[in-house]
Amino acid sequence: MNELYVSPSGDDAWPGTRERPVATLAHARDLARGAGTAGAAVNLLAGTHRLAETLRLTEADSGVTYRAVGEAVVSGGRRITGWRERDGVWLAEVGDLDTRQLHVDGRRAERASIDAVPGNATRTDTGYVTDSTAPQSWGNPGDVEFVLRGVYPWTEARLGVAAVEGDGHSTTITMAQPAFGWAIELYNSVVPWEGGGESYGPGLPTRVENGAGFLTEPGTFVLDRSRPGRHVLRYRPRPGEDPGRTEVVAPVLEELVTVTGARDVAFLGITFADATWTRPSRPEGFLHYHGTGYYDGGPIEKVSFAEGAWVTVPGESLTIPANVVFEGTERVAIEGCRFTRLGATALRISGDSAEVLVRGNVFENVCGGGISIGGSRGVTVENNWIHDIGLEYSGSPGIAVTASEGSTVAHNQVNDVPHCGIVLGPGKSTRVLRNLTFNTLKVLADGGGIYLSGPQGDSHDNGATILGNVVRDTLTPYNFGLYTDYGAAWVTVEGNAVQRADNTATLQVWPPLENVVLRGNLWDADPVGWDDPPEGVTLEDNATVADEEDFAARTAGIAARAGLEPGYAHLLGR
Repeated sequence: MNELYVSPSGDDAWPGTRERPVATLAHARDLARGAGTAGAAVNLLAGTHRLAETLRLTEADSGVTYRAVGEAVVSGGRRITGWRERDGVWLAEVGDLDTRQLHVDGRRAERASIDAVPGNATRTDTGYVTDSTAPQSWGNPGDVEFVLRGVYPWTEARLGVAAVEGDGHSTTITMAQPAFGWAIELYNSVVPWEGGGESYGPGLPTRVENGAGFLTEPGTFVLDRSRPGRHVLRYRPRPGEDPGRTEVVAPVLEELVTVTGARDVAFLGITFADATWTRPSRPEGFLHYHGTGYYDGGPIEKVSFAEGAWVTVPGESLTIPANVVFEGTERVAIEGCRFTRLGATALRISGDSAEVLVRGNVFENVCGGGISIGGSRGVTVENNWIHDIGLEYSGSPGIAVTASEGSTVAHNQVNDVPHCGIVLGPGKSTRVLRNLTFNTLKVLADGGGIYLSGPQGDSHDNGATILGNVVRDTLTPYNFGLYTDYGAAWVTVEGNAVQRADNTATLQVWPPLENVVLRGNLWDADPVGWDDPPEGVTLEDNATVADEEDFAARTAGIAARAGLEPGYAHLLGR
């Protein structure tokens, strides 16, 4: 095997031996190509490997293994230096830096925020009016962002401010276009659920972020872009932090690594960190609709789902991008890696990729989803720990699989996520086996620890199998522990344990379920519609066990086999 070494303290003029490593991953990639890539290994020595640009691998890089030797971090971030202090706040001029995240000694710093628009506020056709004068002192109004949670129970939009004007009695807030106009058209409904009723466009924000006047809490920051090319980063330090010793990193790149068309590639033991996604900061905003989908203009449809009840949905949606991407690849392994401090979805496998293994990785401190599989074949996702994701885009699931065939999602632990744990869209021959999900739906509603919708095949031979999973503690009101939704068909749900959900499952949906079998499952409460299941649902040997101790005893065998297997329990201690 051709062994090449790369080190942050290396030199690209050196030959790439362990004693004289090269300095950049791009140069190591080029050397591997020049040496004939089949069987080559690029060894990342310990340290932070900062990327000046995305590392792009193609078919020419087939046969290469990238592996960490020691704690190796591939970072798309920029260290912020040159701080000065004013009134307890650190300030740094950062040129044209544009980012939505900041990390201080590896810890996520939150964007400075307030809970709502001050005063008595009302929405207008172009924004908001309030009787408070406080918004006039926000400082950088063109950078302020409104967060609107629960426009629908499963949505969370982000809309920018264009201008703030006022006098001594009131303030007019003009929102950025086209986002605000789109939001008025998109978020309309007449719904029957509790807290529903009629809704026409966005209401008042549930949070307001990134105003210079909000910087009161230690550990928060603001990026002021009001002077083009002379942006200013403001950070209020936590006790004990010192500008001379504390490492502050702003993610800059939006893609760390892309692998397109390559075969027989592996990434082993590497930490992928410090990437962002700035699209929501544009005037188009982030009009979230469901999961990782968001609206970017175009037709809007009205969908009725009960007598007198309807919602509006985008005719087309875009998908939150990923910071690490594999597209059109074959025989790929991503093992023992860590995905952290990322501003979009962490990892995406797409573009008719085949025979991809994602095993033994940790996904945490991620603004979007953990793992996204789309349009691929034979992808295996097993023994990964996904937690504390969806930090900025709350609809993002831990693991999502759609439009794929022969995927297996097994023995993963997904916990402390803002919406669904594991999501299946339409596909074929998907198996979801012995996973553990808990503390899901922490922020948004209408989902489940495991959620699937649409046709999963055209017979039970190539349909979806949901077997031996433990789903517990789905937290937000209006949730479903194990949720077969929206025309799910050819699904076998067998031998699962579901505990502490508003509803353990739902059977009455539209379009209705077809060829769905629920067999040998244990719940701690009867699923809604259990006594009168739809025609397309078959119930066999399921049981409701209300007593908590009895439930624990009856499900002990299922619980013992669900989640990370013993060889991967060490991940929980990272």
